[in-house]
Amino acid sequence: MLFLGLGGVVYALGRSQTRERIMAYDEGLAEIMRGDLEGLGGVEEKRMFGGLCFMLDGNMLCGVHQGGGMFRVGKEREARALEIDGAGPMTFTGRKMGGMIDASDEAIADDARRDVLMALALENVRSLPPKV
Repeated sequence: MLFLGLGGVVYALGRSQTRERIMAYDEGLAEIMRGDLEGLGGVEEKRMFGGLCFMLDGNMLCGVHQGGGMFRVGKEREARALEIDGAGPMTFTGRKMGGMIDASDEAIADDARRDVLMALALENVRSLPPKV
C-alpha cells in the first residue's frame, strides 16, 4: 500500500508494516541536473510537490518530477522552449503555468536539448531579483 507523507514523500507499507521511502522522481535525472549546476553559486535544492527543485538565489530554476522535469524559462522565452522536442507547457492541477516548461525524461537525458532549456531558464532566473 502506498501513502503520501509530509513534504510529498511517497511511502510503501509492506508486509512487515515498515515504511519504505519511494522517490517521486528519477534520481538519475536529478544527478544530471546537479552536474549542470555544479560550480554555479547560489544554488540550493528543495523538495517540492513530490519532486526536487533547484533554486538559484532563492528563485525556482528547474526541477525533476516523476516522468521528467521542469524549467522556469519565463514567458518571453516560452515559445522558443516549446520548439524543443520533448518540451511542453507545464500544467499543475489542470492549469497551464505561464513561463514554466515541462520536459520529458528523454529531453532531460539529451545533453543538447537540456542545455538549451537550462540556458533559457538561467537567463530568465538571472533577470529576477534574488530572494536570498
